[in-house]
Amino acid sequence: MKIKDIRLSKIKLVEYLGEVEPAWSPGSKVKSNIGGTDFVEIELDNGEIGIGPGCDPAIINDSKEYLIGKNPSDVIDHFKYLTYKTRNIPYRGLAGIDIALWDLKGKLENKSISAILGRKKNDLIPYASLVILSDPEERGEMAKKLFDEGWKAIKVRLHHNESTLDVETVEKVIENSIGKMDILVDANQAQSSYPWQPGVIWDFNRAKKMNEIMYDLGCYWLEEPRPRFNYKELSELVSMKKTRIAGGENNTVISDFHQMVDQNTYDVLQPESMVLGGITPLIEIGKLSIKNNKEIVPHHGGGDIGVVAHMHLLSTWDNAPYCEILNDPPLSSYKNKFFIFNEKLDVVDGKIAVPNSPGLGISIKDDLIIRE
Repeated sequence: MKIKDIRLSKIKLVEYLGEVEPAWSPGSKVKSNIGGTDFVEIELDNGEIGIGPGCDPAIINDSKEYLIGKNPSDVIDHFKYLTYKTRNIPYRGLAGIDIALWDLKGKLENKSISAILGRKKNDLIPYASLVILSDPEERGEMAKKLFDEGWKAIKVRLHHNESTLDVETVEKVIENSIGKMDILVDANQAQSSYPWQPGVIWDFNRAKKMNEIMYDLGCYWLEEPRPRFNYKELSELVSMKKTRIAGGENNTVISDFHQMVDQNTYDVLQPESMVLGGITPLIEIGKLSIKNNKEIVPHHGGGDIGVVAHMHLLSTWDNAPYCEILNDPPLSSYKNKFFIFNEKLDVVDGKIAVPNSPGLGISIKDDLIIRE
């Protein structure tokens, strides 16, 4: 089987829902849609198609030049060459190509990606990753809604002007979920490669104080409490042996994770396939986490195809306690992103099943696909 074509196809806009101000990007608005995105298709000469997240047209062109006529199954070799050949772009980069190739590899072998990689579990525990920064009372009410729906874990954003509001937010979540949800907290302090970003910036004293308080409140982890490359202070927070320290979603190269491990920067590694370039680099980081006794929970994967790619990886790691799923209904409900799939991916009784059909195990509804 040889690669015949690589293209960027569109998904019909089903509904515009409104605008959301994400906690990690204060002052900016993001459109909330059902559909209206694009995705990669890699087609073989027998008509089989693999899908991946959307990517930049320049990467499509570079990938065509290299991949047309080649066997799709040599995914890792293709990734190595393409990281040299083209420029990876976070969220619009090589992930689209790499994930589509893994999808094809699974289809050709008649195995799910997780089966190829060594599947160990069929269900994952997702955490509802809240999107907005809101007042404690409202976040407490959202926690109750999610708890009543069966969610077992939740992640809240904590970078209010006053740290007392951060603490109150967690207390309200505990109160409204009667202490029965796992709580993860995110300070979102690593959004920029430079030690400045919009919104509230924590200093090291606030990070240490919150590390202590979140530990006392029973939170599972404290995510990104300091800037991305401030390995020294992050390591000091880890050495406190209080709340687990998590991060890594914005780090763009595998070597960063080797450095994190060498300096004991995090307890929990959070690589993002949409930033690093796909499934292939996360396989290596997964091995690194196991070797060094670190937990690993990839970042949210963009909400749709990338999430499914992460689900396959997570099912192969015993040291992966959760699966991140953006879910802050109604505008940021996970169901809005999953609507494009023919297959139902639902959180039921606090768990989500890993697809077990060949490749990714998901397909996009034919009536939503627009090909040029």
